[in-house]
Order: sequence, then structure tokens, then C-alpha cells
Amino acid sequence: MKEAKGSLLYLDGVSVAFDGFKAINNLSMVLKPGEMRAIIGPNGAGKTTMMDIITGKTRPDSGYVIFDGEIDLTQHDETDIAAMGVGRKFQKPTVFESHTVWDNLELALNRKRGVFSTLFYKTTGKDREQIDEILETIRLIARRDELAANLSHGQKQWLEIGMLLAQEPKLMLVDEPVAGMTDSETDETAKLLREIAKTRSVVVVEHDMGFVRNLDVKVTVLAEGSVLAEGSLDHVSANEKVIENYLGR
Repeated sequence: MKEAKGSLLYLDGVSVAFDGFKAINNLSMVLKPGEMRAIIGPNGAGKTTMMDIITGKTRPDSGYVIFDGEIDLTQHDETDIAAMGVGRKFQKPTVFESHTVWDNLELALNRKRGVFSTLFYKTTGKDREQIDEILETIRLIARRDELAANLSHGQKQWLEIGMLLAQEPKLMLVDEPVAGMTDSETDETAKLLREIAKTRSVVVVEHDMGFVRNLDVKVTVLAEGSVLAEGSLDHVSANEKVIENYLGR
């Protein structure tokens, strides 16, 4: 696929139907290396299905999903795709509550996953440096030795973002990261994701328009499984089709 060269993620003509309902309908989108993109759209627009297709959870009926300019993700399963550097954070945080913040990050580190290598693994100096760096990024350096159960909802979200970072993905897919957060946590999360996006590509699915504005990135609006509009938030917010379909003004 010549057109996919130089892109980090390239979707072209992707469609998938469930019981005759087209959840994704001829969806095309290009994400550059080091780009952060916000995906918005009404419920049922296909946002989750799109993430499922990128991560190998759902196989499309047609179309191309090219990662890193050349790998066709539709030919790989979820485990392969995660190992290639596609990380996903679901809406509800899943952290190990009975472990410390530090232990959660250590468990998530990108290393050999065999039973024996996990049992006998000793954390190296490089690992500790990496965990410290992640703790700084996710604003939890002061909480490193606390149990994850004691964190606020927003801090648990940050810890899970940190666990994803520990896997060193090239592409991070983040689903509604600020749902249930306080205003100050929401503002801090926008800063945190902008920092992360300096070193990798990030796709953020979100409903909170104030948060999307804070991210200050290109926005893709999905509706009925395909792209309705693309551009800055101001640009898409002024689009008649978007107003009609989504903003409902």
C-alpha cells in the first residue's frame, strides 16, 4: 500500500457489519507518527468498534488497516498487535488495587512474558529509571508506595495510562479518559496526554468537548460508522452536518 507509507495508522475503506447493521461503513483515516487525534461522535457512531478493529478484537469485512506504514493489522490477532506496539486503555480503569502504584507499573513493564522469566525476573536499574520517569509523567511520584486502592478515580486513570506507557507502545488508544474526573483532574489529564504525545501517537475517544478543546488537536467526527468531518474543533463544530448529527443545536 503505497499511500500508507510514512503514516503510523492508515485505515482505508474499512467496513464491518453485525447482523446486517453496518457498525463501520467505508471508514478511512490517516494518523501520522507523533500525532494526537481526538475522535468524537454520538453514541453508536462506531468509535468503540473502530478501536476494536485497530486492536484486532474485531476483524473487518473489508478494507485495510495498516500500522507503521506496512503491517496489515487485519492479518494479526490481539496479542500480536499489542506486541507490535498498539496499546489500549479502556474507559473503566483496571488497576491492581491490592498492589502499590510502583508494583502496578513494574508488572506492566515491557519484557519477556514467560512464566519462568516472570517468576525469576529482577528489576534492573534501567527498569527503575523507566518507572520513575512514568511516575513523573502521570503525577504520582509522591504516591509511589501507596496501594492503588487508595487513589482517587482520576489518579487510577493516570496509573492505567502509566501502565500502558510501561509497555512502550508506538500508538496509544485512550477511551474516554476523563469520564468521572474532577475539573482539575480533567485539565491535568489534557496536559499529561499532550506530554505523552511528544514521544508517540495517541488517539483519544471523548465526549467532553471542553477537554477536547484543551487537547488542541485535529478532531475526527464519526457518525454512522464513517467520517463526517475532520479538522480543528472550531472547524468541525461549525459544520452543518456535525451540528445536525451530533451537537444537536
